[in-house]
Amino acid sequence: MQRLLRKVIAAALAAGLAAVALPAPAQARAPQGSQGSQGHGDRYKRVAYFIQWGVYGRNYHVKDMETSGAAAKLTHINYAFGFVNAGGDCYSPDPWADWQRPVPAEQSVDGVADAEGQALNGNLNQLRKLKAKHPGLKALISLGGWTGSKYFSDAVLTPEGRAKLASSCIDLWLKGNLPGTAAGTGAGVFDGIDLDWEWPGSSGEVGNIIRPEDKRNFTLFVTELRRQMNEFDRRTELTAFLPAAAAKIDAGFEVRDVFSQLTFATVQGYDLHGSWETVTGHNGNLFTDRRDPNPVKYSVDQTVRDYLTRGAPAKKIVVGVPAYGQGWTGVTGGKNGLYGTATGPAPGTFAAGSEDYKILANKPGKRYRDLLTGTVWLYDGNEFWSYDDPASLLQKAAYIRLKGLGGSMMWSIDQDDTRASLTSALYSVLR
Repeated sequence: MQRLLRKVIAAALAAGLAAVALPAPAQARAPQGSQGSQGHGDRYKRVAYFIQWGVYGRNYHVKDMETSGAAAKLTHINYAFGFVNAGGDCYSPDPWADWQRPVPAEQSVDGVADAEGQALNGNLNQLRKLKAKHPGLKALISLGGWTGSKYFSDAVLTPEGRAKLASSCIDLWLKGNLPGTAAGTGAGVFDGIDLDWEWPGSSGEVGNIIRPEDKRNFTLFVTELRRQMNEFDRRTELTAFLPAAAAKIDAGFEVRDVFSQLTFATVQGYDLHGSWETVTGHNGNLFTDRRDPNPVKYSVDQTVRDYLTRGAPAKKIVVGVPAYGQGWTGVTGGKNGLYGTATGPAPGTFAAGSEDYKILANKPGKRYRDLLTGTVWLYDGNEFWSYDDPASLLQKAAYIRLKGLGGSMMWSIDQDDTRASLTSALYSVLR
């Protein structure tokens, strides 16, 4: 079955997938009246993360999702990130970007600058404007991330702690009681909460607090948060970002119980290999590569099957895709650089070993493609970059449809190009 699925998707791409009408599995069809980004009953979720710090060095603003055309092709924007502090409360790590920064006219969604003294500024006001242009587009506040997950374990350790954290997050982000503003100033910006605890029960950023009890406590916290969200507004959505590795799944998540509380979950489909390793590999291969020399062979398909066998409903699995690549330098050996040895991470614009799709798309070097694993990479004899392009995302979108999954999620929208080429590739198949 897996071999047939690989061949069907590879053949569809080779034939020009954008023109191929793939049938939607019955379980993936949305009921009449469900709301997509334009309120027309989208069958699939099309989620993208927007990073709050993008307004600085990256010079990427909420308006850019409108001018690129991406906003019209999304159902959800996950706003990254809100943090949890040592006292077990939700807080913003950057209030200036979130709601204090006066946005000038040239960076504003509607071309109107923030007025002096107005109640809500910053990214949150721009999200409100963007949603007004796109009825049905939802915004979720994402909590945690790689650098903001340190205190989750402490916060959810007791019933009192779980209740306190849930109440704090709802008060700040859903009720919109932003520090330094009038009560309810930020109300209505966010339609739900996305949990991005990296990771319950297993290692993430250095210094994160980890306990074996995290696995059970994550379920209990999700249940408590859903209960309190229902009391506030039953229409609010609750999602979570979940890991790719089976070992991390089993260490931190009671899959069936967690999914029963979630609107949907986004699963990691990238960083399967990266520049922290000395051998090159695929960042987000769709299918397992039999030539992979690593003892554990990761792939998007393997991760999806791991969640399905643990009780996750297919329609609630939203597959994460990268808008960036993983890169190595000093690469020798392997086949066209693949599984060759490297001397270290390749130079990147913002971080070594990582580069945006919009830059990689124009980077010199020869590109190679493997339709059977759903991969593309660039190798110039020294640097090796594994990334996704519109063609490889068409393969992943076809896979999502054929497996009856819930949709796609992109990290992160600022890394797409000014034409929203990656977002558009997903949209062409997943709607």
